[in-house]
Amino acid sequence: MSATAAAGRPRVRVVAAALRNARGDVLIADRPAGRHLAGRWEFPGGKVAPGESDEAALARELHEELGVVVHASAWVMTLCHDYPERSVELVLFEVPHYEGEPQPRDGQRLKWVAPAALGAEDILEADRPFIAALQQRGGSTA
Repeated sequence: MSATAAAGRPRVRVVAAALRNARGDVLIADRPAGRHLAGRWEFPGGKVAPGESDEAALARELHEELGVVVHASAWVMTLCHDYPERSVELVLFEVPHYEGEPQPRDGQRLKWVAPAALGAEDILEADRPFIAALQQRGGSTA
């Protein structure tokens, strides 16, 4: 994959998770103060390190940010989003099976939302296409 995107913007590969609880709700997290787009909601995850697989990055990021251990994940979709300063390639995984109760280890707020209600949340533009994909999947667990 190229390190740069269109118009000379750096490209960053990011994994995101749709963690499901027993009711089929999806976990979202807000971006903490001091970070780009602070206060907006997103699906938890983070950057893929050089040489790291998407699945390994997902497991690492969810453990670091939420304290959970991923037992199963399923790819949902990949998309690209251009911000003025960078291009982001986002890979969404559904995570129906994990160990531990998600805890806000990164200063973020967490909230469980029914898939049908995700559209009403102030979710980042880059993550908004994930909403329709998750709503089509309903409360299923991969």
